[in-house]
Amino acid sequence: MKPFLDENFLLKTKTAQRLYHEYAKEMPIIDYHCHLPPQQIAEDTQFENITQAWLYGDHYKWRAMRTNGIDESYCTGDKPDFEKFKQWAATVPYTLRNPLYHWTHLELQRYFDINDTLNPDTAKKIYDESTAKLQSSDYSVKNLIRKMNVKAICTTDDPVDSLEYHIRLREDGFEVPITPAFRPDNAMNVADPAKFNAYVKKLEGVTNIAVSSFDDFLYALQNRHDFFASLGCGVSDHGLEEIYAEDFTGSEIDAIFNKVHGGKALNDIEQRKFKSAMLIHFAEWDWEKGWVQQFHLGALRNNNTRMMQTLGADTGWDSIGDFSQGRALAKFMDKLDSNNKLAKTILYNLNPADNELMATMIGNFNDGSSAGKIQWGSGWWFLDQKDGMIKQLNTLSNMGLLSRFVGMLTDSRSFLSFPRHEYFRRILCDLFGTEIENGELPNDIAWIGKVIQDICFNNNKNYFNWQLEPAKAKPELFK
Repeated sequence: MKPFLDENFLLKTKTAQRLYHEYAKEMPIIDYHCHLPPQQIAEDTQFENITQAWLYGDHYKWRAMRTNGIDESYCTGDKPDFEKFKQWAATVPYTLRNPLYHWTHLELQRYFDINDTLNPDTAKKIYDESTAKLQSSDYSVKNLIRKMNVKAICTTDDPVDSLEYHIRLREDGFEVPITPAFRPDNAMNVADPAKFNAYVKKLEGVTNIAVSSFDDFLYALQNRHDFFASLGCGVSDHGLEEIYAEDFTGSEIDAIFNKVHGGKALNDIEQRKFKSAMLIHFAEWDWEKGWVQQFHLGALRNNNTRMMQTLGADTGWDSIGDFSQGRALAKFMDKLDSNNKLAKTILYNLNPADNELMATMIGNFNDGSSAGKIQWGSGWWFLDQKDGMIKQLNTLSNMGLLSRFVGMLTDSRSFLSFPRHEYFRRILCDLFGTEIENGELPNDIAWIGKVIQDICFNNNKNYFNWQLEPAKAKPELFK
């Protein structure tokens, strides 16, 4: 019987172990999509305890706790931090075979050198030991980033965000680039005229541009697009149920904007036409600047009205949706490609039923202009677990070029989540190692090791054109 989570965790063969330890393990990390708060990086926050570092804002853990019968006051409520931690510790033993079980113990090992399994009996010891270490300046947010050998981070930011903390980070000279991603979902959301117009007011405020027409609206948004670019942004991101690709005319969009800006509700087709127009404009701006555009598709959000009204968005009430993706996605990308304005694009699906669709869709628009121009992104959200990653890697291998894949990201709000890259790398090496030992791949360790390093880091660096220092082994800051 193998010990739990030892150095060869998830690596079932000797070849997999060699690939991981000799090629993947020491590769740096580029986290090209996450939801880390730039304020905490700029201020080099030190968490008072592990609850603050681990449980604040983590809706993955909250969902598990609720399912385990834990009262909301221990998730998002005002219970003391240690009491919240105890309830998480009481939940962890019930998360067996959920990725949270692996992530929890990887994070305890990698950040705190704690090898105990978390449960009610060990909760006090682990809380005290980890919290004591968090008091050291070695465990400030910037040093947590350094410890994991992170070379670049791309946050997720609304066009009306001030980006003041990105500015501060540039001025302070933090050696790890922290760049924003342009996430204009709120600028497309016209379902509620009052909310949309409140957003327009915010846009007017940050741009000092009066908005009375659709052209004004576009001008103000493009102003923010330019501002993001001035701070190193090279990525846009869209979190949508589906791609919108309705036919529209300029006069129709002008009229639709005037209607919603006047406070009147839009019907479904008007909303879809407006969203379709906005996506085309955003995509063309991205192409003009040489940005990468990302589309996260298929989440059915805010399903629990009562809890949404109580706690707000991003608190754990979302699920996989069953939206139709293929035809509109092909139409949208074809329209851009026909005008030679299709930027580098990464597509993510939340519904695993769309795996083969995405893996074949990217091949429709990979035109040879750059390696892997159109990417199918890593397993996302509910799919960023062992089974989901393996299915994504196998499907991409079968229908595309896994060797050109840009690899893993955290999609996380926690500074303790970077071991998810290690989790992915171990799974990747296990797949290759198993097939080498089965005679399905040649025993060419040097070449396959290079492919693994490319997937872990090099493809990402080249795809996004990160201007980074040469890769180095991670510093042992905490010894």
